[in-house]
Amino acid sequence: MLKRYLIELGTGIDQHGQDPTRAAQKAVKDAISHSYLTGLREIVGLTDFNAMVVKVKVAVPYPERVRPDEVLAVIPFGRKSLEVVPGGLVTEGMVLPELGDATPEILMANAAVTVWLEVGE
Repeated sequence: MLKRYLIELGTGIDQHGQDPTRAAQKAVKDAISHSYLTGLREIVGLTDFNAMVVKVKVAVPYPERVRPDEVLAVIPFGRKSLEVVPGGLVTEGMVLPELGDATPEILMANAAVTVWLEVGE
């Protein structure tokens, strides 16, 4: 039986390049940087951090352009899954071709990272 241990939220922005994957990666990094999972080892007794289940939900503009493996790669441990949904924010910046811009769009993504543990009843 899976029991939820932690939920963390994060925001990520790709200011140049219009890459929703980079915005999503930054949102996930932001979320996981807000937590330190000492309780998994010290209270729950988890010895293998790859045993935790990490479910990630990201809301981002242009969700069809997100490269899931690259987003999940920022999470160092666990059995990971990703759900990408439309959302986030697009706002206007400026075009700097030398930074990879094709349009003036700035993309913002939001992420929820939930850690679950397999526990007995």
